[in-house]
Amino acid sequence: MSAKNAAAKELLDRLVAVARYIEANAAERHTLESLAPRAGLSPAQLQRRFKAAFGVTPKAYQEGIRLDHLKKALRAEEGVTEAIFSAGYGSISRVYGESRRQMGMRPESYRKGAEGEHIAYATRETSLGLLLMAATQKGVCFVQFGEDEATLHQMLREEFPKAVLSPSPAQPAESPPSPKGASDEMAANALDHWIQALDSHISDHSPKPDIPLDMQGTAHQIKVWNFLLSVREGETLSYRELAERTGNPKAARAVASACAKNRIAVLIPCHRVLRGDGSLGGYRWGLGRKKTLLEAEKRLSGQ
Repeated sequence: MSAKNAAAKELLDRLVAVARYIEANAAERHTLESLAPRAGLSPAQLQRRFKAAFGVTPKAYQEGIRLDHLKKALRAEEGVTEAIFSAGYGSISRVYGESRRQMGMRPESYRKGAEGEHIAYATRETSLGLLLMAATQKGVCFVQFGEDEATLHQMLREEFPKAVLSPSPAQPAESPPSPKGASDEMAANALDHWIQALDSHISDHSPKPDIPLDMQGTAHQIKVWNFLLSVREGETLSYRELAERTGNPKAARAVASACAKNRIAVLIPCHRVLRGDGSLGGYRWGLGRKKTLLEAEKRLSGQ
């Protein structure tokens, strides 16, 4: 191992140690100044290096851990107030600020299967098949390929069982109307542009659109998905490399599971993750689509 590679590995080990410390003490208040000595870095260096390694800042990483604890408590039928404090938020007002930005919905709604949440959706035929995109007011929460609209609508309903699902103006006219407020109309109108942009990317090979996402998952899943957003078109990596670069080199199976549970196709590019031997591995939407996406990206990047 070269001196440069050894230094990079040693730095990654120190950053992983900081991440492990945050995980073990998620309920405590941490600052860059208090964490930096653990990595042997300045606060500014820690912020920059941590985000480069894991795709999120130390603060966002801690919020993700807390959010994971909150979700588990809510699923366990713990009262909302009890769940908030057991997750380490310290006050009800903080969870309605921090966790809403990450969950895209209030804790009560999440506990009740997204009850009362408004999600706009639309379908479009692409070169990779029929696609359904859905979005909350925060951003796109669902992109799936399927054989027919009925199957895609059922998948969306199963993912958000108690949400109010509203067809956007981009949805065919025969879809049943749903009541929408002004903010829901704005989300639906934005969705029309987003699905058109994604279709252009898939079918006409235009640049990948920069679309806001509403990622809802565990802290580990969100960490993996955030890192995948930094993988450029034409690049690939193995599950083992993904595990190493997200700070847990022995968790190849866990990162593979996070890829499999990605519900936002193409925009979160889990298709860029391969097996260690370079073979395609798995893909939630079929290996044919994965191969087509990779070949198109390779051509566009000039490789």
